Amino acid sequence: MQVRTRHTPAFGVARLLLAPGEAVQAEASAMLATSYGVHIEPRSRGGRGRSKPAVFTAGTEGGWVDITPAFPGDVHTIDLDGTQGWCVSRGSWLAVTATLRADAQWPGFHALFGAEHGFLEHATGSGTLVLACCGALDTITLSPGEFISVDPAHLLGYSDDTQARLRAISQSGPQSVRTGEGLILDFAGPGTVLTQTRTPRAMAALLGH
Repeated sequence: MQVRTRHTPAFGVARLLLAPGEAVQAEASAMLATSYGVHIEPRSRGGRGRSKPAVFTAGTEGGWVDITPAFPGDVHTIDLDGTQGWCVSRGSWLAVTATLRADAQWPGFHALFGAEHGFLEHATGSGTLVLACCGALDTITLSPGEFISVDPAHLLGYSDDTQARLRAISQSGPQSVRTGEGLILDFAGPGTVLTQTRTPRAMAALLGH
């Protein structure tokens, strides 16, 4: 699968170019259009996105699928080669090739969330992951020994070689590892961190969702 983007960074659209017979999983509600002949197969809810996923399969001549985020913002593509995984915010993925696996119970999350289901998923394998960014995207490349702190609501993802620690902003305030409320993430380099300039919750409130 190849990905071409347009209308970025404000109103990103990702075109997924599929080889003959190639399939990709994407959020059903994210589909804008497809080339004629692409087969759409709805799937049961996997708990990873804002709606039920679907599998899009190109015909004998190949084809394309246009997908777009629910909120105004950028789209970002991560190509994984099997040597390194990525931790991404739950619900941020738009499309994923069948050769990738998303796991909310990745052992690396145990130090962050304990036994609870947190606000992140871990993607591994070889293939392409397309993410929805709320607002504009910032890519932060951390040098060895460099530290930053990020609000979980503004986090899009980070490479899993980046050291991460989750802590409470205030011990007396409400906290949730499922949503990131009342928490902050500390990162230490080397590694890469992706942030988004708007938050899905604030954008939903603004648009009356």
